[in-house]
Amino acid sequence: MTVASARHILVDTEEECLTLKERIDAGEDFADVARSHSSCPSKAQGGDLGQFGPGMMVKEFDEVVFSADVNSLQGPVKTQFGYHLLEVTSRE
Repeated sequence: MTVASARHILVDTEEECLTLKERIDAGEDFADVARSHSSCPSKAQGGDLGQFGPGMMVKEFDEVVFSADVNSLQGPVKTQFGYHLLEVTSRE
């Protein structure tokens, strides 16, 4: 089975998600932005979700995590929880 590790930032609006993506692309640290802005409890770990397999996260999230290039910033990804910026940190 394939497993992945990822980190994410969860916010309420697509606009905020895009703003944060620009800041990270410009060199701000992902973990620092997650701690300051994410509404997910994972923000305490800089957005780190740990390791998980297919089907353990919501479908929209899963599709990106198991197809995107490792270490590339993805998003906004819309789910029922809001808008996510996510980065796959490993996949094996």
